[in-house]
Amino acid sequence: MTNLRYDVLGIGNAIVDVIARAEDDFLVEHGMHKGSMALIDEARAQAIYAAMGPAVESSGGSAANTIVGVASFGARASFIGKVRDDDLGRIFAHDIRAANVAFETEPAISGPSTARSYIMVTPDGERTMNTFLGAAQDLTTADIDEARVASAAITYLEGYLWDPPQAKEAFVKAAEIAHKNKRRVALTLSDAFCVDRYRTEFLDLIRKGTVDIIFANERELHSLYETADFASAAKALRDDARLAVVTRSEKGCVVVTGDSVEPVAAEPVDKIVDVTGAGDLFAAGFLVGLSRGKDHRTSARLGALAAAEVIQHVGARPAVSLKALAAKNGLSI
Repeated sequence: MTNLRYDVLGIGNAIVDVIARAEDDFLVEHGMHKGSMALIDEARAQAIYAAMGPAVESSGGSAANTIVGVASFGARASFIGKVRDDDLGRIFAHDIRAANVAFETEPAISGPSTARSYIMVTPDGERTMNTFLGAAQDLTTADIDEARVASAAITYLEGYLWDPPQAKEAFVKAAEIAHKNKRRVALTLSDAFCVDRYRTEFLDLIRKGTVDIIFANERELHSLYETADFASAAKALRDDARLAVVTRSEKGCVVVTGDSVEPVAAEPVDKIVDVTGAGDLFAAGFLVGLSRGKDHRTSARLGALAAAEVIQHVGARPAVSLKALAAKNGLSI
């Protein structure tokens, strides 16, 4: 087995987030489903950008946000994702490396521009995403560095990778390498609409053991099992998954194994500003705990702490050192 170099390796869409505040009326006017992620083409991307208010640009992408969170906890982190050799691609690469994440994926020198997501944040803190995948969808099996995957305790994959066919193949290749080296594979279901598109395939990945750890929120769980009843969906997940964590906003989360469904409370917050990245940062804390040998409850508390931090400011990445925040809350890593 290859020596361990990383606690967590993330593979996902390398995206620059363009975040703006918007009223609910704006979403209706532009045909957006509140709280969802829609894939858009370049023409719609330009139209949304022209219509939206003042925006803040920051490097994003679900798995990339998680991996930046992992690094903020002081863990060893790496990321694989595709950008174009353009201005936004250089911004993404600079930001993720500045966050102490190893990022060596070669940028594309031709083809579509770097991916971007136009994120509307409504007054209740909910985010609605419109994503142009651009260069991110050109991630292929050739970009999966075998040595990097083999040397990571956990390889973390985002459900959004299931949209581009080539990225799907890269996802499966990474899982095979990880398991060959007796490493674990985690998957976040990403979005209820994503689950709607790939329900059968996601269930297959879980039941066949292609993935060992599942992250979902309540909406995604209900979509996965096509039921509005949380208890029955959690029972079905318990039968299917080796380990899963379902986040439930202010209700905290439940850690699901074959033996139990264990609730863990949320961290209190003063004011919700922007829920972008809440699930991503929860996954960061849980994965760090798991990779460092912590029990499930402690790992979930680390996740809850990171999620609470990120929803109290605009943007999907931590504004403070999560390692210091954990220590302040009596959670050493």
